[in-house]
Amino acid sequence: QVQRLESGRGLVQAGGSLTLSCAASGRAFSSYAVGWFRQAPGKERDFVAAINWSGDNTYYVDSVKGRFTISRDNAKNTVYLQMNSLKPEDTAVYYCAAPMTNVGGRYYYHGSWGQGTHVTVSS
Repeated sequence: QVQRLESGRGLVQAGGSLTLSCAASGRAFSSYAVGWFRQAPGKERDFVAAINWSGDNTYYVDSVKGRFTISRDNAKNTVYLQMNSLKPEDTAVYYCAAPMTNVGGRYYYHGSWGQGTHVTVSS
């Protein structure tokens, strides 16, 4: 069982930056992949980014490539999502997903969801 705590919520203007954090506990953090999903108002929850256990493999949805960077610090049991050049369409509740599984280069998550952290981007 992995417990997750998302943080970093904020209100930023378009073009701004924000960093989200996911602190995990309950299982050897460095043994699994971690990802971020988001759910915009009135829409389904969608995958955003994932990072493998060692941090040397990352995967992003096309809409955030070149703007978002996922990273991890295994010593701190924390995964980060650095979001730059934010757009109003990035407005959503962001959820940390852990542990994720990596099968053939694709990331999957079948666990529960926490409270998430709110990101609002104004135009």
